[in-house]
Amino acid sequence: MALISVLADLFQNPVIQLVAVLSAFGIGLFQGIILGRAILVRFPRLQNHVKTVSVTMFILFLINALLSVPRFASPEKIIMSNLSANSPAEFASSLFLIFGVNTGFLTVLAISVTVMSFVVLKFTNLNGVTKGFVFFFSALILILTAVSRFTDLTPSTFEVLLYFLYQMGITIGILMGSIRKIKSKKLDLK
Repeated sequence: MALISVLADLFQNPVIQLVAVLSAFGIGLFQGIILGRAILVRFPRLQNHVKTVSVTMFILFLINALLSVPRFASPEKIIMSNLSANSPAEFASSLFLIFGVNTGFLTVLAISVTVMSFVVLKFTNLNGVTKGFVFFFSALILILTAVSRFTDLTPSTFEVLLYFLYQMGITIGILMGSIRKIKSKKLDLK
């Protein structure tokens, strides 16, 4: 069953599928551009090495996109009744299971990139509307991921495609948003 079963019938229409595909990629692209520019504004010294920084962020977000799609497509289900916290070791194991950190280095890397996105969002000087836009869609993806892990619902193939396009949009947007230096807004009166 799809994560958003109400929209499953609606997604059968080819026009709506096209709109959904373009919207998912566009939202991700716009969000990536916002984050890329915000990073350069918040950390102006990075502009001295803008190409290296933008390519590095592109590679990190590409790895994140490629590693998070399989986890989204077939999430490891968590059954709350099976979690126990009788000892500190069992509690730590339960936390690792909930956050998905128990599956290896590459998963930890993907989670770290996602956490880094939220930290960058916290420390950047984004306006209310742009910050709300980025936060809303990031939180929506987080909620959908949590629903797929804690319930019997799994994403449909089309929802996985939308998630992949969203992640690729962010990845390309990060590159586009951070590839050029930001000109100073100070006036040069000479």
